[in-house]
Amino acid sequence: MPGLRRHLTVDTLRQYIAERCLAPSDRGIVGIELELLTYPCTDPRLRPPATLLEAITGRTKLPAGSRITLEPGGQVEISTRPLPGLGRALAAAGADLAAVTAELRRGGLEPVARGLDPLRPPERVLDRPRYAAMEEYLDAEGFAGRTMMCSTAAIQVNVDNGSPATLGDRWHLAHAAGPVLVAMFAHSPVPGGGGCGPRSARQQVWSVLDPGRTGPVHGPILDGDRVPARRNPVEEWLRYALDARVMMIRATPDRFVPIDGPLGSDALTFAAWMERGHELGWPALDDFEYHLTTLFPPVRPRGWLELRMIDALPDPWWKVAAAVTTALLEDTDAGAAALEAVSAPPQGAGVADHWRSAARHGLSDPALRAAAQRVFPAALDALGRLGADRATVAAAEAFYERFVARGLCPADEPVGIPDVEMVPS
Repeated sequence: MPGLRRHLTVDTLRQYIAERCLAPSDRGIVGIELELLTYPCTDPRLRPPATLLEAITGRTKLPAGSRITLEPGGQVEISTRPLPGLGRALAAAGADLAAVTAELRRGGLEPVARGLDPLRPPERVLDRPRYAAMEEYLDAEGFAGRTMMCSTAAIQVNVDNGSPATLGDRWHLAHAAGPVLVAMFAHSPVPGGGGCGPRSARQQVWSVLDPGRTGPVHGPILDGDRVPARRNPVEEWLRYALDARVMMIRATPDRFVPIDGPLGSDALTFAAWMERGHELGWPALDDFEYHLTTLFPPVRPRGWLELRMIDALPDPWWKVAAAVTTALLEDTDAGAAALEAVSAPPQGAGVADHWRSAARHGLSDPALRAAAQRVFPAALDALGRLGADRATVAAAEAFYERFVARGLCPADEPVGIPDVEMVPS
């Protein structure tokens, strides 16, 4: 929490990031996080009360030991333990997903894996100081903040940062492949759009929300030879964090003060807070640690790489998304093929900056479709080497034939949530 005098330096933050966020690691560890929207079976237009959600999740026993958490709008999330290898991570996530799904249904709730809730207005059900402050801060920017907090659900895949020799390349690849992952697994169309709305409305919401905290950290800035430049991940994350606005200041353990102010030069970025302080005090290292938890880029370094760009998907497609994403980063051959595909044409950025088009158009974007039809087979070839079970490999093959090979994504076959006009009044 803030102190009475200035003492934090940029060098201290740089060392923290190098040691805690982006230290080399190459153990083959994988973690999977799955979010679910929850609907009362009696009336899906309502949100379940927090007391019911807390009771259900509190009594749920997960066989593989995943952690259960609740998001502001009543979404339920399971996060596996960090596990050695893709096969063990998929098995753990599958077992715990089945357990929490069964318990939610016994409690009268229907869990739905889809990137965006198209049925209910965004409404917070959890009354917690962090979420109240976040809501107040984001309300200044319009509807997107509450929508992000209360109406979105995603798959997050966590992998090692990479060895000292490969960390920079893995950082670059995770960002460069991000738009293709968005497009291939898009699963949040807007009802009533006639197929013309965004394929990943969830990613679109995130992209317009305070871009200084939700946009990609690393981008395909080209050098003089028109080749994507490699930059130091530590310096990139440090600059991103310093330039991001302060969302809230923890005045006490139970009091979170949202920081108002429009986008612009007078905004209180973390760098500005270090430079000029605030009436609540000067930032300490734990304030910087907390500030990092309020930054939500599609690739977030947390001591590992957390890839956050994939819409929630039903079984078995979530396994495919997690497996393909892991393969691109953990398998050298798959990663090299993917980087070549997303960087084409030679000596250009390719589709590495197509974040908005990926969310809007999915694989109907010709460049993204062409890249995906090279990236996916490369990942598929690697699944056996990474220990994926036969059922996951078969699901990946089916996904490719059903969607990617035809230039489609799951948003083109939405299921699971009735459109508003289909719900009886």
